[in-house]
Amino acid sequence: MSTGQLSSTSYLVLGLLAREGPSTPYDLKRHVAATIGNFWSFPHALLYKEPPRLVELGLLTEEREEDGRRRRLFTITSAGSDALRAWLERPSWEATELRDPGLLQLFFADQGSSETRGDIAREQLPIHRAKLAGYEKEERVERGSDGTNSGHLTLEHWRGQTLRMGVLYERAAVDFWEGVTADVLAEEVAVAASAA
Repeated sequence: MSTGQLSSTSYLVLGLLAREGPSTPYDLKRHVAATIGNFWSFPHALLYKEPPRLVELGLLTEEREEDGRRRRLFTITSAGSDALRAWLERPSWEATELRDPGLLQLFFADQGSSETRGDIAREQLPIHRAKLAGYEKEERVERGSDGTNSGHLTLEHWRGQTLRMGVLYERAAVDFWEGVTADVLAEEVAVAASAA
């Protein structure tokens, strides 16, 4: 098997199954929503398509319920664990992707009305403030109320530094959108002053 046959989604599935144990595609979707979905977005339909493909490659096994909902339970194989470890030992040289719908709208704001840029910024600020507040709450839980690591791991625990990156990103996003809002306000004041 060539590693060229494996995508980021492949490694996401392998990693989740290695960490969380045997799971259905629905379980995988739930794991993603509670953890890495906060910083890695992709179509959730892939979580239903990718496991059977990995079974064909010998990286997972599949058991299907005989009765009832006939759920499919996937388990990582030793070959899957080897592929995951090999991937972890290769640093990623891929450029970071930033897929922010608000930034895309801002890029094209000049195609809207004169209020468009300010409207976009005012809509984005509460979104990023709420996300930041949620991340900071998770950070406090991870540290424990006394500032020390509680050692309590849950499904929501982000392991490693990923939660910290989420906090830093959302702080930067809040600062950015506050800056856009301030720029729009300054322009509005300047236009009003020149009209007077």
